[in-house]
Amino acid sequence: MWLLLGCSILAIAIALERYFHFHRSRIDVGDLLHGLRNLIRKKNYAEAIHECAGTPGPVARVIHSAILHHGAPRAELKEIVQETGQLEVPKLEKHLAVLLSIAYVAPLIGLLGTILGLVNTFVQVNTSGGYATATEISKGVYESLISSAAGLMVAVPTFVIYSFLVAYTKTLMHDMERGGIEIVNIIAENRDHHSEIIEFEQSGATEKKSVSDDDKEGDAGERHESGGH
Repeated sequence: MWLLLGCSILAIAIALERYFHFHRSRIDVGDLLHGLRNLIRKKNYAEAIHECAGTPGPVARVIHSAILHHGAPRAELKEIVQETGQLEVPKLEKHLAVLLSIAYVAPLIGLLGTILGLVNTFVQVNTSGGYATATEISKGVYESLISSAAGLMVAVPTFVIYSFLVAYTKTLMHDMERGGIEIVNIIAENRDHHSEIIEFEQSGATEKKSVSDDDKEGDAGERHESGGH
């Protein structure tokens, strides 16, 4: 029973620690990306990095790693985002294996307590000369079964909490993946957009120059004709 009590206290402590950790880590990815998109379009990378650094959670850290290397090629940015995300996964899954172990082991501990209780009951019957009333035997069996019930009472809530935390972890991992993909697209599109504008301005300047050259040739031809007359 004391072992089951220790398991239940450990499970509660892990559950609370993970819940508050996930609660602090959860952010609105859409709002963060919208603000960063405006900053990146203005090429204000310093403020974008500062914004990510001040935002808690693994999603912000994944995005932060991409913005730090905004000058890298698109393929390299994808690798940076993927590596950062892989480093964040163990932090999200921290202590979850312990919860699962408690959920699996608690019923076995309870069953062990029941078996030991039954053995103790029959040892007492044997000590009394093999004679015992039905009340005494039923009392021993009752006390033994309490151990199995306690094991299940620890295991069932622990497994439910474990399943909830695993689902929360998958949600955060999905947010990391979404944030990484979108920030890479934002950085790449911003670079492509500016390169297209520069090319457009150069072609316009060339066209303007060619038009001015044609005007000069036309004026020269008119002056030549007027001089001939």
